[in-house]
Amino acid sequence: MTGLEERQLIFQYGLVPKRLFVENSMLGLADRYLPILSSMFMHGGFMHILGNMYFLFIFGDNVEDKLGHGRYLLIYIMFGVAAAVSQIVMFPNSVIPMVGASGAVAGVMGAYLVFYPKAKVKTLVIIIIFITVVNIPAFVFLLLWFFFQFLNGTAGGGGNIAWWAHIGGFIAGLIYAMYFLRKYSNLTIINTSITD
Repeated sequence: MTGLEERQLIFQYGLVPKRLFVENSMLGLADRYLPILSSMFMHGGFMHILGNMYFLFIFGDNVEDKLGHGRYLLIYIMFGVAAAVSQIVMFPNSVIPMVGASGAVAGVMGAYLVFYPKAKVKTLVIIIIFITVVNIPAFVFLLLWFFFQFLNGTAGGGGNIAWWAHIGGFIAGLIYAMYFLRKYSNLTIINTSITD
């Protein structure tokens, strides 16, 4: 695939917020709204997909165990949609295509924070010339991660990164996990009272 073909593919299937609102009779519903989903399955290079898969590897399996395979797939897509909507709301006139699963992965991370706040995350720490691996509580790691996303999003840092998609996905993950736990705990109470 040539560079031109790759760019055309990214513009066609990546999420371009302005395309949702521009008046153009040539753009059908699929042209406008399909990229909300298709953009989640495209990436801006090998390191982009590797980074997303690494975070999904760390946090995803536990969240999937908690929710079950089918529900996990559905909420993963839901987190990706929430991330896309966040980016659209913050930058409705943007013509820069957004690609990647980072927002959906951020949603999984938000759910992990609610489900497993005391779990330990092995983290590489580099201080000048000293390099070590330490176990950090998940709530510390994930809240710091979210803080840096928010800091960059509000400061307008990093034009190539959709910070608000990360933020929106993470918040969607938090909200869904809290809803899931509340619903699950209510079912447990009902089941306990029926068997008593």
